[in-house]
Amino acid sequence: MKKFMGVLTILSMVAFVGCNNESAESDTVKVGLLHSLTGSMAISEQSVRDAEVLAISEINANGGVLGKQIEYIEEDGASDPSTFATKAEKLIDSEDVATVFGCWTSSSRKAVKSIFEDYEGLLWYPVQYEGMEASDNIVYTGAAPNQQIVPAIEYLIEQGYEDFFLLGSDYVFPRTANMIINAQIEDAGLNIVGEEYAGMEQTDFAAIIAKIEAADPDVIINTLNGTGNVSFFKQISEKNYTADDYMTMSFSIAEEEVATIGADILEDHMVSWNYYQTTDTVQNNDFVAAYKDMFGANRVTSDPAEAAYDAVYLWKAAVEMAGSFEVDDVLAAIATGKVSFDAPEGIVTIDGDTQHLAKPVRIGEVKNDGLIYEIFATDAPVEPDPYLKNYNWAVEAGIQPIE
Repeated sequence: MKKFMGVLTILSMVAFVGCNNESAESDTVKVGLLHSLTGSMAISEQSVRDAEVLAISEINANGGVLGKQIEYIEEDGASDPSTFATKAEKLIDSEDVATVFGCWTSSSRKAVKSIFEDYEGLLWYPVQYEGMEASDNIVYTGAAPNQQIVPAIEYLIEQGYEDFFLLGSDYVFPRTANMIINAQIEDAGLNIVGEEYAGMEQTDFAAIIAKIEAADPDVIINTLNGTGNVSFFKQISEKNYTADDYMTMSFSIAEEEVATIGADILEDHMVSWNYYQTTDTVQNNDFVAAYKDMFGANRVTSDPAEAAYDAVYLWKAAVEMAGSFEVDDVLAAIATGKVSFDAPEGIVTIDGDTQHLAKPVRIGEVKNDGLIYEIFATDAPVEPDPYLKNYNWAVEAGIQPIE
């Protein structure tokens, strides 16, 4: 197991202005936050960053971690993978953070993966993704494909959908997700009637909408990300199309995106996640209330935000189990398979082998109040299977990660 370079501290989140490093060195610990605060992905990543700040503030208010207050050092990935890589190296090498919470797109995660491995750091990645990966230096707190993509397609098949149109942003997650979906749909003997990709900065979807009209699918599987979702749904709405005309199942639209796009546009469309603001647990009631209290009553929580919130608490639990901030020691604690957190979505536990979480699966439907309501859920958390080893159709298809 790899050895971390050391822990340097400055000051807690609650009162991080005005103290000098020397006085704070013995009673604080630094962590990094690395998200897109500008660019096309800022629409989604702001809420993830905010949830991490909330968790840090709560932990600090309750005594910190191993007696130390947490200070966060924040960098903007600016929706650009190369910028993420530069900022990740800065956080680990120059800022000497104990760990980093960050990224959204798989392109950004892949851009920083080798940096965390080379520098022997630890990244907590909070977003559902396409799988086909497991790094000793990343903990994946969002869904693996068997906890979002595969069960969503299974649900649609059970509901009688037969003709699928695949629409995604042109990068790693959508293309790998659609490789998985193609294999799953083929195994079910059903039809892919179209597959299109849009650039991350693309705003004109007229040509793609025309292809959807010509294909006349039962359902659109949507893996657009960032501002692409806004443009697509607003333009399809301008043609007066609703879920009755073209149902969509989305993997990257959560409450934050609903608020931006408009509940009137997204009403009755489906999504697949592990958590919604409406999830009925005591822990979630507290999380939603605290989030709104810190960031405003009009703000909404979301699955990626909740997974980011969980990540901070899971890091705390691993550090306390290890009795150390050293990455090597924290990873040894994680490897026991006993690091858990009673999260807003339910109890989540880090699998010691893959460093993914066991998570419940929830299919949801957008309603006109801007919230998402569960229409299907698994009875218990689903164990992670990032390489889909337990699905014969996936093994036979030989699905490989896209670099």
